Amino acid sequence: MSAVNLVSQTTAAEFDRRNLDWYLDKLVQVVVFIAGISAIIFVLGIFTFVTMEGFGFLLEDFTFSEFFFSEFWEPSDEDAPEYGILALAAGTASVTGLAMLIAIPFSLGAAIYIGEFATGKTREYLKVLVELLAAIPSVVWGFIGLSIMNPLIIDLFDVPVGLNVLNAGIILGLMAAPIMTSIAEDALKAVPDRYREAAEALGATRWQVIFKTVLPAAKNGLLGAVLLGVGRGFGETMAVLMATGHAVNIPGSLFDSVRALTATIAAELGETAVGSPHYQVLFTIGIFLFVVTFLINLTADLVVRGVRKG
Repeated sequence: MSAVNLVSQTTAAEFDRRNLDWYLDKLVQVVVFIAGISAIIFVLGIFTFVTMEGFGFLLEDFTFSEFFFSEFWEPSDEDAPEYGILALAAGTASVTGLAMLIAIPFSLGAAIYIGEFATGKTREYLKVLVELLAAIPSVVWGFIGLSIMNPLIIDLFDVPVGLNVLNAGIILGLMAAPIMTSIAEDALKAVPDRYREAAEALGATRWQVIFKTVLPAAKNGLLGAVLLGVGRGFGETMAVLMATGHAVNIPGSLFDSVRALTATIAAELGETAVGSPHYQVLFTIGIFLFVVTFLINLTADLVVRGVRKG
């Protein structure tokens, strides 16, 4: 009887343990599901809030041609307010474009070196350094542009103001490069080693292996890294606000001061009356920025997953 009791007790304990594991597994599944769905809820909530705040302008004062194709931004004019974002969009595009011209070669070169040439502690130190650079707050980058790059550009290029497209493009490029480097290095690392070994077996040099085999195989991930960098640059606020000069102007050169869309919202939202047309048009710009950044990030995600080929 004692042996039977012992077996029954062991079976009951095993049954209780399995039940506990089952409940813990279900609990973890529920927590993960809530965490995942909460991100979607938060994004939808933010978009709903921004849309509700800017909906009045869209219904009453919005004119498509003026809003997107007029370069005059004077929403606080009491007699004849103008709501054109062409100059603001041109400022954002010029700064982001220059930033990508700087960040793409720098980040891809760094990713190739870290992923294909660096070994051991050197690779680990460089990866940690890249992560630290990505963690620098944007206001610190903006302060660098304001206090260091500004006088440097004035002295080097003999221009009256150093807060311009060049300044903001360099700062924004340095900000976007670390995250692009990290994602690009992951994409290169995901290429199977057998690709490299096969190319080397055919007599390819180290650079030929990289340019003819590794980079084409990792093209989706690399393009995704570039698109995420574009999204980071397009949505940056504080550094752009501090480094561009904040002048409503369609740039004709790298030394022209401009104003970005995000910087306009940050600078003017606190000075407007809640519910006024000026207040609502700033949220309309927010809707435009939200849609553009969403499309950029969606495209990057699709590219990384290999849905788009090219």
